[in-house]
Amino acid sequence: FLTQLRDNNTKEWFEANRHIYTEHIEQVNKSFVEEMGEHLQLLVPTIHYAPKVAASLFRIYRDTRFSKDKTPMKSTIGIIFWQGAGHRMQSSSFYMHYNTQGYFIATGIRNFKPPLLAAYREYIQDSSKREELKEIFDTLKAKGYSICEPKYKRLPRGFDKSMSSSELAKYGAIYAYKEYSLDEVFFSEAIIDRAFKIYSHMLPLQQWLYELTLFAA
Repeated sequence: FLTQLRDNNTKEWFEANRHIYTEHIEQVNKSFVEEMGEHLQLLVPTIHYAPKVAASLFRIYRDTRFSKDKTPMKSTIGIIFWQGAGHRMQSSSFYMHYNTQGYFIATGIRNFKPPLLAAYREYIQDSSKREELKEIFDTLKAKGYSICEPKYKRLPRGFDKSMSSSELAKYGAIYAYKEYSLDEVFFSEAIIDRAFKIYSHMLPLQQWLYELTLFAA
């Protein structure tokens, strides 16, 4: 379906084939959210999840007002579980997306908007917070996970190279992730176990970021 959508990206084609999307993507995603959400409560009892659009499920319609891509439909499907009272995209979260190329399992916050970016930079003025985050990064890298790249080339005001782990101030997002090609695991119940294992490994990062959002509130 996603391959066909990629090649026929119009609202007309989608509406004519919506029944396929509903049965083979939306309903399956809802089942995944319910099962994965119950598992994640073992890690984070206050995790938010809801098997509906604009909650744990992302809209398939693209908001073209704010996107360089003007095609009306998304060909990548996203799912999110988040903690805290803030907007889900500015909250510490467990995340997954998939498309025709593969799937991506991640934990963190994928973009700091200006208020959260300012709070993050203030938060890591505390050297202990920087060292804690660096240790989490190092541990996750040792387990084979990838960390997002810094967004900025220069250190912001208030940081200099003499400070320990000052490079963390260059980040405009904080997340760790693992990428896979589409495989048998993805198309089976084993995806629950794989994702839960990854999220368990990444829990210290998720909790560090949750504490950041509390600081920012």
